[in-house]
Amino acid sequence: MTRLRPALGLLFCCGIIGGAASAAYALDLPIRKAGLWELKMVRAGGQLPEMTMQHCTDETTDKDMNNMASPMAKQVCSKQDIQKTATGYVADSVCSMGGMSTTSHALITGDFNSAYTVKTTARIQSGAAGTAAKDTTMTIEAKWLGACKADQKPGDIVMPGGMKMNIKDMEKLKNLIPGLKQ
Repeated sequence: MTRLRPALGLLFCCGIIGGAASAAYALDLPIRKAGLWELKMVRAGGQLPEMTMQHCTDETTDKDMNNMASPMAKQVCSKQDIQKTATGYVADSVCSMGGMSTTSHALITGDFNSAYTVKTTARIQSGAAGTAAKDTTMTIEAKWLGACKADQKPGDIVMPGGMKMNIKDMEKLKNLIPGLKQ
């Protein structure tokens, strides 16, 4: 099973789904199965092109991602809540960063050893109160592909176009996020 916090933390750090869904939740979720995971992100209505990336992970990497995302979320999120349901988990959060406020609701289902799905709806509002809000819906379909490739190490993320980075380097990027205390 995956620890939702690392998976969403990864997306938060990459700027894919915004701070709301990356919240550090009180409920401890299981660790994702070690190996290579494919994450396919689709926004409803074709707002952005579909994005697929691969992430090589192990237990330590998932724990490290959680530890990295949790302090960031605590600083930018006024609400972080996750509950276990009969079919998975439901997560709700309210976060503000860079003049934008995001309220999100996510449904998480799957066995987390071979595949899981995260369906997120969010309302994003920028600027002062009364500014028009934008609603967005995104689905993340994750599937376990097997062992990491020979040239990969835990934490490696292969982005569209082949760009590779390691999540362990993301800690350094926190300094670039406005309003985030160190």
